[in-house]
Amino acid sequence: MKDRKKNRLDSFHYTSGYFFVTINVKNHHKVFWEIVEDEMILNKYGKIVQEKRLRLSKQYSYIKLYDFVVMPNHFHGIIYIDDVGNGRNAVLRYSLQQSIKWLSSIIWAFKTTSSKLIRKTWLKNFQRQKSFYDHIIRNEEDMNRIVEYIQRNPYKRENDEYYTK
Repeated sequence: MKDRKKNRLDSFHYTSGYFFVTINVKNHHKVFWEIVEDEMILNKYGKIVQEKRLRLSKQYSYIKLYDFVVMPNHFHGIIYIDDVGNGRNAVLRYSLQQSIKWLSSIIWAFKTTSSKLIRKTWLKNFQRQKSFYDHIIRNEEDMNRIVEYIQRNPYKRENDEYYTK
């Protein structure tokens, strides 16, 4: 069996901090937007992604959500995981001992709930790529660069190799 490339840093626990996350639709199928009068708008599937994203901060009191954009075949977002307060410290210690990566758990929950609802809402064969891309945001300059990237991403869709009108 072919060795799979590791997506996460071995030396980082992903239990707190700011993270830039990208999640792709399998085979880059464009399912989240529609073209209406030459304008790209979110369709019902893209709205499900937005709704489930907002639900994350209600479901997990220790996370905060920042900039986010749904593209035709993927989405980007910034998530902050706080390891202080909310009675989470005992859970955090246990998780570290068990090598559970909290970012992965949160993304797994998001992908599972949104994918189930999308499939239930008439798109029976919907799938996401198995993993996700993440980047640990290390400083303010890094954060500013990523926020700008997220905000400009919809305007650069013609440069996307998977974009077609």
